[in-house]
Amino acid sequence: MSRRFQELDWRPTLMGELVLRRRWDPTTDRDVLEIKLGDEFLMSNLFTVAEEELAHRALADVDGPDLDVAVGGLGLGYTAQTALTDSRVRSLSVVEALDPVVEWHRNGLIPTDPALTSDPRCTFVHGDFFALLRSPGGLDPSTPGRRFHAILLDIDHSPRHVLHPSHQEFYEPAGLRRLARWLHPGGVFGLWSNDPPDEEFLTAMESAFTQVRADIVTFDNPLQDNEATATVYLASTGADTPGQ
Repeated sequence: MSRRFQELDWRPTLMGELVLRRRWDPTTDRDVLEIKLGDEFLMSNLFTVAEEELAHRALADVDGPDLDVAVGGLGLGYTAQTALTDSRVRSLSVVEALDPVVEWHRNGLIPTDPALTSDPRCTFVHGDFFALLRSPGGLDPSTPGRRFHAILLDIDHSPRHVLHPSHQEFYEPAGLRRLARWLHPGGVFGLWSNDPPDEEFLTAMESAFTQVRADIVTFDNPLQDNEATATVYLASTGADTPGQ
C-alpha cells in the first residue's frame, strides 16, 4: 500500500515555495503526483487530457514535415511528451523558469514513459518564457532569432488567472503580436486554459493572428463524478504572412 501523503521535494523560489508531492487518492485508487507553487496547484497527473490535447490539436493544424516546436512550461511533462509522439517533430525546446522542475525530470522524481530526458529531440531551456519573448534572441538563446512551427503554452491557469502579475501583459494584443513574430508563416500558437472560452481574449488573439478558435476539451472528473472541461486556444499566423 502506498503512503497516503509524501513530500518528494521542496524548494524556495522567487515565485514562492515549490513542492512536488505524491498522495494516495482513494477515489481513483491510485497514486497522484502534484506540483504546487505557493497556494497554487500547477499540475496533477490526475487530469492530463487537456494538456495532451493542446499538443495534439496544435500540431494537427501545422502542415509539413520537420517541425520545430517550443513548449512554454514543463510541469509533469504531458504536453511535451505528447508533442514528441508526432513523428514530424524534429526538435522540441521546453522553456521552464523553475529549474527544480527540470531537475525532477532529470533525476526521475517525475517519471515519463518514455523519458523526456532520453529523447535527443528534446532540449530544456531554463528561462522565463515571457521575458524570452521580449528579448532580441527569442525563445532559444542558443540560436538567436530562431522561429518555430508551433509554440504551445501551459503556464498560467488562464488569460485572467495568471501565476505572476508580470505575465498579464502577454495576454493583450501587444504580447500576442510579440509571440507571433517567433512563428514561421503558417505557424500555430496553442494555449491551455482552465477557464471557459474568453471572448475578450479571442478578440486580442485576432489582432495578432489570421485564424483563431477556442476548442472546449471535456474529460472525466472522478472526484466529482461528472464531466469537466478546459479550453485549448489555437491560432495561426497564416501561410502567406510572416510572424509579426
